[in-house]
Amino acid sequence: MTKRNKHQEPHDHPSAIYGSVEVSFALERAEAHEIYLCGEFNQWAPSAVRMIRTDGNGRWEKRLMLAPGRYEYKFVADGEWTHDPNGQEHVVNVFGSINSVVEVR
Repeated sequence: MTKRNKHQEPHDHPSAIYGSVEVSFALERAEAHEIYLCGEFNQWAPSAVRMIRTDGNGRWEKRLMLAPGRYEYKFVADGEWTHDPNGQEHVVNVFGSINSVVEVR
């Protein structure tokens, strides 16, 4: 996961809120047909943020502009909820499974 200050914002995020930071999410899942990103930043909507396959090896990515804060998130790969295996932090959620955590500064 990489972060970029809003002042280094790419052209595809012109409506970002001042102070927001670009956060890049990625998942390696070669066999997946579709992957979505969901979390506290989108009220856990399982199909609101579709990730983009970036290469033929199964790497999926999505960049979001997020305000500073702490966010729990998961991926939904072909209908299966999964945490980020490369995430820096994980917490147990109310369902007994694992959520990943990203800290935006």
